[in-house]
Parts: sequence; structure tokens; C-alpha cells
Amino acid sequence: MFVNFEDERPIFIQISENIEDAILSGAFLEESQIPSTTEISVNYKINPATALKGVNILVENGIIYKKRGIGMFVSTGAVEKITDKRKKQFYENYIIRLTSEAKKLQLSQQEIISMIESGFSNEQN
Repeated sequence: MFVNFEDERPIFIQISENIEDAILSGAFLEESQIPSTTEISVNYKINPATALKGVNILVENGIIYKKRGIGMFVSTGAVEKITDKRKKQFYENYIIRLTSEAKKLQLSQQEIISMIESGFSNEQN
């Protein structure tokens, strides 16, 4: 996990997304404890309030929960929630733009599929 201070996204959003990435990768398993906001703020050299704001986004979305006096834990079903959210974002941020541009260029559905398949083939090499 890292914070890019040059990124246009707010730091608290990056913290939230970094924790989500760690959950998706299996670094933080469901029902396991995540680092405290103090640990996050020290590791990234950021204000604890900023770390808390990023963590609170995940609490509000049911991705993590607090055990009073113990810490923050990954919720059961967190991986599915994150995956569903990111699939929706992927569709909205990429697929809609892709199909809009394809229509402007008069590309067929098959041409787009071929381009996507080519992209997967090239990435695996």
C-alpha cells in the first residue's frame, strides 16, 4: 500500500482504495483485523484524521466494522461487496466510454471484441 501525494484523488480515497485492494488480494481476509488508523497515519506520514476518513468510508459501505476496544475488522462478504462495486465502476468508467467512442468510429461489436481479446493476449506475453 502506498499514497501518491501527486495523485489528484484525495489521500483518504487512496487509503480506502488501498485497503480494498488488500482485501481483494487476500492480504486482509474476511473477519481479520486491519491496521489501526494510527498505524496507517504513521506508515504514510499523514494526519490521523485523514486515515480515519478513509477507514470511515469502508465502515459506511459495510466493508469493515469496529470491535469496540479491539480494532477494525474486515466484514464477512467484503470481497463480494468490493467486487460488485468495482464491476459497476468499471462499466461506468470504461465500457460506456468505450462503446460511445466505438459508435463514433463506426466500429462493430466484433471489432471491439477482437481488440479486447488482442489486449488480453498482449498483456499475458
